[in-house]
Amino acid sequence: MPGHSDTVHDRTARLGAAGAGRVRPPAAPSVPQPRPAAGPRGRRAAGANGFDPLVFRVLGSVEAEAGGRTVPLGGAKQRTVLAAMLLAGGRPLSDDRLKALLWGCDPPATATAQLYTYISQLRKCLGIGVRLERHAHAYRLDIRGAFFDWAAFESLAARGRADLAAGRHTAAADHLGQALALRRGPVLSNVTVHLGERQRPLLDEALLSAREDRIEAELALGRHDAAVPQLMRLVMENPLRERLLGQLMTALHRCGRQAEALAVYERGRLMLRDELGVDPGRALRDIRQSVLTGTLARPAAREGAGTAGTAPAPPGGGHRPAVARVRDRGAWSGVVPAMLPADVADFSGRLRELDGIAAALRREGRSPVVVTGAAGTGKSALAVHAAHRARRNFPDGQLHADLSGQSARPRSPAEVLGWFLRAMGVAEHRLPVSVEERGQLYRSLLADRRMLVLLDNADDDRQVRPLLPGTGGCRTLITGRDPFTTLPGVRPVTLGPMSAGEGHRMLSAIVGAERTGDEPDAAARIVELCDRLPLALRIVAARLAAHPRQRLAAAAARLEPEDRRLDELRAGDLDVRAALSRSHRRVPAPVRAVLGVLASGGPDVFGAHEAANLLGCSQADAEDALESLAGARLLEVSGPVPPRYRLMPLVRLFAREQGRGEPAPPGAPDGGRRPLVG
Repeated sequence: MPGHSDTVHDRTARLGAAGAGRVRPPAAPSVPQPRPAAGPRGRRAAGANGFDPLVFRVLGSVEAEAGGRTVPLGGAKQRTVLAAMLLAGGRPLSDDRLKALLWGCDPPATATAQLYTYISQLRKCLGIGVRLERHAHAYRLDIRGAFFDWAAFESLAARGRADLAAGRHTAAADHLGQALALRRGPVLSNVTVHLGERQRPLLDEALLSAREDRIEAELALGRHDAAVPQLMRLVMENPLRERLLGQLMTALHRCGRQAEALAVYERGRLMLRDELGVDPGRALRDIRQSVLTGTLARPAAREGAGTAGTAPAPPGGGHRPAVARVRDRGAWSGVVPAMLPADVADFSGRLRELDGIAAALRREGRSPVVVTGAAGTGKSALAVHAAHRARRNFPDGQLHADLSGQSARPRSPAEVLGWFLRAMGVAEHRLPVSVEERGQLYRSLLADRRMLVLLDNADDDRQVRPLLPGTGGCRTLITGRDPFTTLPGVRPVTLGPMSAGEGHRMLSAIVGAERTGDEPDAAARIVELCDRLPLALRIVAARLAAHPRQRLAAAAARLEPEDRRLDELRAGDLDVRAALSRSHRRVPAPVRAVLGVLASGGPDVFGAHEAANLLGCSQADAEDALESLAGARLLEVSGPVPPRYRLMPLVRLFAREQGRGEPAPPGAPDGGRRPLVG
């Protein structure tokens, strides 16, 4: 309605045609300094409980949070009402305008009543943190200084453009990178089609313009090598965007790829002629001429020189230095990350699993691939080998971290994000402090790259989730004993013991096919005494390789006695007993005691009923204990429903050792029928 500046449309109407316009800085700052991790500085809006700060997001799905917890916003129509009023920037929205955004040109007869219901539900779920007021025939939302990602984006992007205009290229790249990191996926992804059609193109245009500005700053800093892959993807998505075409030509020329730069111009020229009936603009023609004559300007600034303007405020709004000196980006400057550990030269077997991982990494989408299994099944070796095989599909690099999930001190997400950000060229003094801000910057840097992220030896989903890429062509490969089924779209690859043939081939690959061929029976016996576990086989094979005159039969004989077998399966930092111990410590003491009882007198394969009889407890208690042991990968699950459980020989030997010091389980005959877990 006239007089009602309803949405972001009015504030961004100054955007020009695609490829030409940019969002100009606001005349006066109208939003607080954005802090994605902690909300804006100064007075914060209270959440639904009156104390927790509120956070609103539209640069992705429409969401609200209070104190880090998601606020339930209901369905698409209720989220549409919230998003529309947020984007109106505190100005009233008329009933008719809201109805049009909800139902288009044909609202139902009950539209007024339904709109009132949506408003009432929003007031209820947002609580006293906001003011949702009625003004005549309109509604107005006052978020009272709460963090709003679109307002934060506008503020950061404006600062970045001001830095760019002033020649502060490092500061410009930082501010624009922070702005772009606020995007979590397709904007307004869960609102009605009517609001999406009106507002999504405007938000997308502002995001793309900020991306162009950031690339301009990076090219000025001489980061043309890193810019080429993302520019190629952006040009494919926006083939008529002349600024992007010029930036790609510039980056290619500075990489010594003049012929490709000229080919980009020719393809763009033909596309503009065929689609729009126009010739390239003056700026693009000038770049082509400079490429032809070799007079294209060099980067305007040297990486690591000059000042970066005003440094971002520290967490909590503490003192902010007026000027931050830009230091060298360090040893990673100009390096494409290739952080994978050395491949396993004698890797053998697991062909089906390797093919499955390769297919999953090629598949479009962001679903992580998880290699899971019991201790000693070779999860890390398989993942590293698969990652090396897939390297050519990830030309922008490979990131790797051992998360030490089974150790006493698992790596924190903040620590690992620091490694990855440094590897992607972020200077030490530019690293954000909070894990949320590091994650935002990490996902922003990955958004335009095609990289493989290998997270080895992960503990649980809380450790992994902040390390997952957001959008783009990156893929994630995770190893751990947890299946990580709570991660969205996870593709598990579960490892058990190798087959007898795979175990024989692994032994032959390490000690030599001639030796295993001379003693096939002894080789087969070693494979079985090692439970066909890659870790145990590697330990025995390493000893045999170190003693080329030793007979395989002698090695098998040393493994035969049960009371010394685990002692034999230890070499250097490879230790089957230690690997099992890490899983054993993760289950409660009563459940460890149950394992000791099962190992001392139970069969190799059993169900909950047999276990309950052996333990002298209820079947429900036995099921709980068995599920806990299977979750820790100390029992294998086999058979149909109801499940059957298998106790592998090496686990049985280990549990007997440990059971000598464990008290009797509380569900045993002398302990009554108390619960074993929980």
